[in-house]
Amino acid sequence: MNLQRPNSNDATGTSNRSKSVVPCSGICSRCIDGCRGNCEIFKATFRGRELIYPGPFGDVTAGGDKDYPIDYSHLNIQGYALGAKGLPGGAVGDPDNARFPNVNTETAYGWDKKVAMNVPIFTGALGSTEIARKNWEHFAVGAAISGVTIVCGENVCGIDPRLVLNKDNKVIEAPDMDRRIEAYKRYHTGKGEMLIQMNVEDTRLGVAEYIINKHHIETIELKWGQGAKCIGGEIKVNSLERAMELQKRGYIVTPDPMDPVIQNAFNQGAIKEFERHSRLGFISEEGFIEEVERLRALGYKRITLKTGAYGLRELAMALKWCSKAKIDLLTIDGAPGGTGMSPWRMMEEWGMPSIYLHSAAYEFAKILSDNGERVPDLAFAGGFSSEDGVFKALALGAPFVKAVCMGRALMIPGMVGKNIDQWMKENNLPKTVSEFGSTPEEIFVCYETVKNLVGSQEIKNIPLGAIGIYSYSDKIRVGLQQLMAGARCFNIDSITRNELMSLTEECASVTKIPYLMECGREEALAILKG
Repeated sequence: MNLQRPNSNDATGTSNRSKSVVPCSGICSRCIDGCRGNCEIFKATFRGRELIYPGPFGDVTAGGDKDYPIDYSHLNIQGYALGAKGLPGGAVGDPDNARFPNVNTETAYGWDKKVAMNVPIFTGALGSTEIARKNWEHFAVGAAISGVTIVCGENVCGIDPRLVLNKDNKVIEAPDMDRRIEAYKRYHTGKGEMLIQMNVEDTRLGVAEYIINKHHIETIELKWGQGAKCIGGEIKVNSLERAMELQKRGYIVTPDPMDPVIQNAFNQGAIKEFERHSRLGFISEEGFIEEVERLRALGYKRITLKTGAYGLRELAMALKWCSKAKIDLLTIDGAPGGTGMSPWRMMEEWGMPSIYLHSAAYEFAKILSDNGERVPDLAFAGGFSSEDGVFKALALGAPFVKAVCMGRALMIPGMVGKNIDQWMKENNLPKTVSEFGSTPEEIFVCYETVKNLVGSQEIKNIPLGAIGIYSYSDKIRVGLQQLMAGARCFNIDSITRNELMSLTEECASVTKIPYLMECGREEALAILKG
């Protein structure tokens, strides 16, 4: 059984001519001389390295689609007819108060100074990709009014065309970062926060100093990696001058825009875009602790870490070092991940898949806890899009996991809302939308709720993508309330691993969640024999 098919995918704009395909190579079983395409080998014949990445850049997000042996669908949620945990004031459950709308979905993370969120979800890193830049207001305002955290990813300052550096090559003006921070702050309700990531180049440019001195940001996030790739972040630019500018700022730009041969190929139209890459980070316990101390000395009240789908050694280092450094939140992102731009085959074939990585994270966190060491608050990431996935992640990692980080799932409502706005202006609503009405008030079920939240005048300034994110967050919240009520868990802290069961023996082996025919068996037999 092949877990995915190479050599053709919509992410790279390719497909096989034949319906008969060799599973291991993805090549048509009958490859004809004279074929007019369009598999990846065919297209790479003349476009070469462009086929490494999903495209078109700036207009898509892509997610790996490898079908791993075990994923979160191999877990089911327990339901109970007895008891109620987490009701306010330790109340005993009865049909009048143990109702699903009474479930409290609020969560909080942080070592000492906690950050509360209305729903246990927050965005993945929305950084220097074009799709994050052009949709930022929708994403940021949507997260702010929903009362959840938004992560502003790496390299935002470094790629800003209007960036101003001082003689020491440190940031003194970064208009795009300013815009992003101000958009979130304007509608911040007191729940959630804006995290700003920092990589090697951000550190060298003095991004941490800039954002705390100008904007008094309280939290900053260090980044070791993500589930979509094991190299630094990358974007594409379609201007030779822009490519040379980014190279002068210290980024890796390929192909080399300073090379006369490459310049000639660009001018001839063969090369149409350049890639800007970040450097690989190198970690050590001493260096990590020193950087955390440096950031705290700058005035940051919270420091978080995002790590990717590395193996067990790096996972153990992340947990142990974060415990020592009193990190406020550790986000653990599993493969295959989603992206604005990551190498497609890397997304498909690299890293530990989410459920395997998250199961190990719980195991390691439990070891630390049993040894008397405090475990930092955790968040799981990697392929979540619905309330059942959120519940399963919280339960699998309980009591350490406080939230789920969502990448593309929290971006899509922002883009859909933005597009609905444009379609209305063009009088071109698709039937999938127009069946609900022709105005925002008719189409968006949460429009009046948001209007009540921000005011009848301010609602005019709220982008429809933000209302889309609010509506999606509300769907997650209500769906989570129903699942939690069915499991008799009336707040997030009452969710335990006992709320899950494995559907297969292999899942039980990986997660250590008992096979469903063994869950509660001893208690059941005691009842029968009593």
